[in-house]
Amino acid sequence: MAPDDELALLRGANPVPRDDPRFHEGPGRPLPPHAERQLNQLLHSASAPRRREARPRPVRQVRRLVWGIEMIGAAAAVALALVLAGPTSAPAVAAPHPLSLRAGSTPLPLERLADRAAAAAEAEDATRLRRGTHVQTWNLALESGPGAAAPITLPEERVTRWKADGSHTELVVASDPRRPGKSVIADGDGGLRTVTDGKVLSDRTFPPSRGTAPPQSRPPHTPEALRAYLAELGHPGDRTPLSGTGELLDAVATFLDHWTPGARESAALIRILADAEGLRPAGAITDRLGRPGQVYVYEAAGLRRMLILDPSTGAVLGLEDTYTKGDRTYGVQAGDVMSYSAWVR
Repeated sequence: MAPDDELALLRGANPVPRDDPRFHEGPGRPLPPHAERQLNQLLHSASAPRRREARPRPVRQVRRLVWGIEMIGAAAAVALALVLAGPTSAPAVAAPHPLSLRAGSTPLPLERLADRAAAAAEAEDATRLRRGTHVQTWNLALESGPGAAAPITLPEERVTRWKADGSHTELVVASDPRRPGKSVIADGDGGLRTVTDGKVLSDRTFPPSRGTAPPQSRPPHTPEALRAYLAELGHPGDRTPLSGTGELLDAVATFLDHWTPGARESAALIRILADAEGLRPAGAITDRLGRPGQVYVYEAAGLRRMLILDPSTGAVLGLEDTYTKGDRTYGVQAGDVMSYSAWVR
């Protein structure tokens, strides 16, 4: 399906006027890119206690600070408390179960997958880099304190498309392919609410932007240059190398939230991942969109991070973060999925 067809189908689900006051900038609305980067730096600062080595991706919306409550303390919990709105709200949707490996599947070493990705990049019909993204996410919203609601999952689908003049559109829809046609929990200015599957949450057009730093600048397609590009994504404004595999996975997710890699970029990325310490092959899987993949697992600081790659091309299909330890304060248990992203080509 062509990108324009995707946008037409999603917009047709429930069009929202662009002057609708519910979708103006303000509390609970998406942060601009520079604020995302600054907030991500705050979450990674050495002075802040860390729940894990690094976040799964830079924060796109203020509510996602909830993921890092252990790191930034009670102030974030107060500022970002999420409550179900009204007595008619449907029961909260529990956190999705973590994906399971196929029984008896054989793990594929990253070095071998890197060779496959390099071969795919040499093919005549090799995919090309495209600015913009199509991603489905499942993010766990948490509360703390007396009377706090149980953790719930906020599922969204986001399509970002860039135009030749440097402007771009972003369409966000409440959508959960695990439960097609069922109601979806979404957040808004008044707290959490139940909406219909396919509800348009925002449909916005942004003016031209031609920044010279990542993620605005075009990513390179060689391992060494791409590693430097990812380091700048992880540490905006300086040339500090990524400190470990956790930060590398964060930077990869940020990259994929702005660009759809082509075959050459995917091949370079797999070469980088093959050198990542602690990222081990685990076996085959079918992801949440029904696609076959190979899984590579990294565990640190109470999180199990599962990277899902296409077994033929090395393209990143998804990233799942799961708690390996429970926390009574926020009502999470070991095995709860904290966040999941599935990137659609």
